[in-house]
Amino acid sequence: MTIKEYPRERVAAQPVGAWTGQAYRRVVGALRAELALEGLTQPHWWTLNHVAGAPATWTRATLVERLTPYEDLGIDFDTVFDDLVSRGWLTEDASAAMTLSAAGEAGRLRARERNLRVHERTHEGVDPADYITTINVLRRMVANLGGDGDLAE
Repeated sequence: MTIKEYPRERVAAQPVGAWTGQAYRRVVGALRAELALEGLTQPHWWTLNHVAGAPATWTRATLVERLTPYEDLGIDFDTVFDDLVSRGWLTEDASAAMTLSAAGEAGRLRARERNLRVHERTHEGVDPADYITTINVLRRMVANLGGDGDLAE
């Protein structure tokens, strides 16, 4: 897709909040739409990835603490965890530590493929160096306004 070119001065005068907001709504909307095809929300996706990355480490409490800052729809995480358990995708041991089942890992991989397609569409026509610069500029802006500009671990 081609977009119109503008003089640098006009681009520099654009409100970053308007463009970051629109980018957020478009990117997250596309990701949420793809996840919905699997019957998942973003909190489902985050849960699957965290548990897959550190099996038998995360509990409901530790995941809620970790993920709550990213959730903007008021979704109850216990409902998400219960849903994954009822699907047979997630198990909890006697210490409440979570592990994905084979079905959970298969679902996570299907969702991952859907998300990768959104990321590919998002990055079409964007030079990797420009993307890196954009992320670093946004990190700096976040830090300038009192937020955490560090990358998530």
